[in-house]
Amino acid sequence: MIIAIPKEVKNNEYRVALPPSGVRELTRRQHTVLVETNAGAGSGFSDDEYAQAGATIVPTADETWARADMVVKVKEPLPTEYGYLHEKLILFTYLHLAADEALCRAMMNSGVTGLAYETVQMPNGHLPLLQPMSEVAGRMATQIAAQYLQKPEGGRGVLMGGVPGVRPAHIVILGAGTVGTHAAQIALGMGAQVTLMDINLERLRYLDEVMGSRGRLTTVYSNEINVSTALMTADAVIGAVLVTGARAPRLVTREMLRLMPRNSVIVDVAVDQGGCVETTRPTTHSDPTYYVDDVLHYGVANMPGAVPRTSSLALSNATLQYVIKVAGGDLDTVMAQDPALAGGLNLRGGKIVHQAVADTFGLSMR
Repeated sequence: MIIAIPKEVKNNEYRVALPPSGVRELTRRQHTVLVETNAGAGSGFSDDEYAQAGATIVPTADETWARADMVVKVKEPLPTEYGYLHEKLILFTYLHLAADEALCRAMMNSGVTGLAYETVQMPNGHLPLLQPMSEVAGRMATQIAAQYLQKPEGGRGVLMGGVPGVRPAHIVILGAGTVGTHAAQIALGMGAQVTLMDINLERLRYLDEVMGSRGRLTTVYSNEINVSTALMTADAVIGAVLVTGARAPRLVTREMLRLMPRNSVIVDVAVDQGGCVETTRPTTHSDPTYYVDDVLHYGVANMPGAVPRTSSLALSNATLQYVIKVAGGDLDTVMAQDPALAGGLNLRGGKIVHQAVADTFGLSMR
């Protein structure tokens, strides 16, 4: 198979789908790998390193996409890339279609087959290709909250860990999955007081056991009243809610913002899936924040792109085995042999084949 790795075009997106080590694993299996020139530069991987791994360096995005049987990316196609999609192409990337109807319809109209990292799902519910970026995003979310709580950055002027005689920051985390857990770990490590909320009581019990001994973690069942109560004293809120393949539920409404202290901070990691805060909208690394009702919002939709070398290596560690599977056989056979990978199939020949995506837009399945 001819596998192409284009350069990412999203604002300040420096990740690359596969590092040279991943390319080597494909070329040694006799696949042809095309890498757009400078695709890995933002992550510190040179064209020479890719060439030494057996890749063919291609000078333009047009040629990279046109020659491919499968394109492996990090982020969803932007409108400038819609024209590259066609019925003979397999696209394997983070798609987040439930948050982007225009992209969904562009992919349907093109006839492309779309595999989404974020909906590859193990029988136990584990999302192996979402986990590495969720780990990065969760850890970053707390760092970002700490940064924007500083007064020069527009926040309340609160130190995460406080000092003796002055209380630490109160961080409210909505969702106790991978993002929320990693955000809580970093916040606790920085000395903050953390309220971690979820609807899964067993998950809350587990996290209370493994992290509660630090004395600064409170686990709370998530409902409207409990969220509202927590917001009243929140210095920062981290949105970490996920429903696989579907739009994130809105747990914080515009009305509820009035409960929050002035210049408190919201970091909505769920922005990729539409956000769990009603007032969240996607922002970029170059223009990351805005205010609504005196609450600072951070809505960057590709947070891990700010630490691209770590993120690219972590992503490839998880995705490469699946890329190898897709490249190595007939797609129907591969899907039948690996139900987890089959869960990643969002579109086949332009037809929606993932129920959560179809339900989001009121579309019928194939």
